[in-house]
Amino acid sequence: MHWIALQPRPEAAQVAAQSSVPMPEDATALADALSALAWWALRFTPKVAQMGDALVLEVSGSERLFGGRQALLHAIFGADKPVGSIQYARGATSLIALARLQLATADPPAEPQPTADEGVVPRSRAIAPDDLPLYALAAARAHLPTLARIGCTRWGQVRALPRGGVARRFGAPLLDALDCAYGLKPELYPWLVWPEVFDVALELAAQVETAPSLLFAARRLLNQLLVWLRARQRGVLALRLGWQMDQRRDTASEGELVLRTAEPTLDMNHLQRLLGEHLARITLPAPVLYLRLRTLETQTLNGSTASLLPDEVLGGDSWHQLLERLAARLGPQCVLQAQACADHRPERMQAWAPASSVPLRGVKQSGQAGANALQASKSDELYPSWLLASPLKLAVRQARPLYQGPLTLLAGPQRLEAAWWEVGARDTAPAGQGCALRDYFLARSEQAGLLWIYRERLSGPGRTGSSTDAAPNWYLHGLFA
Repeated sequence: MHWIALQPRPEAAQVAAQSSVPMPEDATALADALSALAWWALRFTPKVAQMGDALVLEVSGSERLFGGRQALLHAIFGADKPVGSIQYARGATSLIALARLQLATADPPAEPQPTADEGVVPRSRAIAPDDLPLYALAAARAHLPTLARIGCTRWGQVRALPRGGVARRFGAPLLDALDCAYGLKPELYPWLVWPEVFDVALELAAQVETAPSLLFAARRLLNQLLVWLRARQRGVLALRLGWQMDQRRDTASEGELVLRTAEPTLDMNHLQRLLGEHLARITLPAPVLYLRLRTLETQTLNGSTASLLPDEVLGGDSWHQLLERLAARLGPQCVLQAQACADHRPERMQAWAPASSVPLRGVKQSGQAGANALQASKSDELYPSWLLASPLKLAVRQARPLYQGPLTLLAGPQRLEAAWWEVGARDTAPAGQGCALRDYFLARSEQAGLLWIYRERLSGPGRTGSSTDAAPNWYLHGLFA
């Protein structure tokens, strides 16, 4: 068995979290530094347990996977950690590692250095178990004054006493702890696992009166979220920031803000800017005491291949990030995107919807679906670049439509019969609405250029009381740039 004890250094908490870099460098940049360190440690072994304010890792089962003990230690102590300043110790059992970790607190070990025979290993105090002090054993702390009066200050000295007398005087837990420390009994721990949903609360150091001021504390939750996402190899699509306010006020006691992204992301700077834009428009009815961040939807990251070519390195925000920032600043109804609709009528082929609600494009199609999409894109090339909001009725002279002069028909007709289920609404609906029975033509005007016009068909459903010899109506529906 080989155990490693880890603990964030206490001096790290004295450093103010002023940086917004993606990976936090000190304990105050995280909502819970010990939990973040535990999620990181699960990359190397599934046997991670929390013992008070420290972590213990049993790594002997993972040595073969990493190519041996020295290779595993090199990977652990050489990897980027969520907490930049930690202290560590090793031992044959978890209690020995924890005891050496307590001794290392008073005299922190140096950074790991490579040696010829050991590789990269932590320089913890390699004190023999018999020489470890009793205050480093949790089960013996309640009996330290009595043990000191009989001359026992080390683990080995207590083990030398008669077991029956020790059990009657100090109880069996002390002997059980010593047996576990020396490997005579198994060590049983509730092993930590990655939470399926990120849900972390943070108590604020002081009451916050304004919503934009919550961003400083929310940054710690975002840094904690980044550690969890990296450990799970996932990106966030939707999250909720909730806050609990002073219940002594005669107002609402809770509030929340839901944030969504178009693509799964690990970019905490982008999420921080979005939160700042949304919080700037919120008024708090009472001071906030607690914050809670929870993921609503995540997605596995596929990863991307990095390029060494300088022209492949993209700078700035992506397109969807720009849209999300504009929607957060101006409001969702001010940033619209065209959305295709299943309708043959040109005026209803698309609708404008908030960009945040339109699904992502660029999904690769194959088979018959891809062929149909390609054929539809080819037919769409004949449509005008500008479509009138309402068709304009044209004057007719000698069965020839007029728009700033006589029009010359170049191509057509393209017959359209759609929305026959809206027959009853044709006579009362405005032009271009309801049931559509049209013949479209490409026309040329000497003054206006290329136009898209249509001739309304006289016969068919929805035309009651019409005569077949009446002159058809012509409408201007679009212009070509």
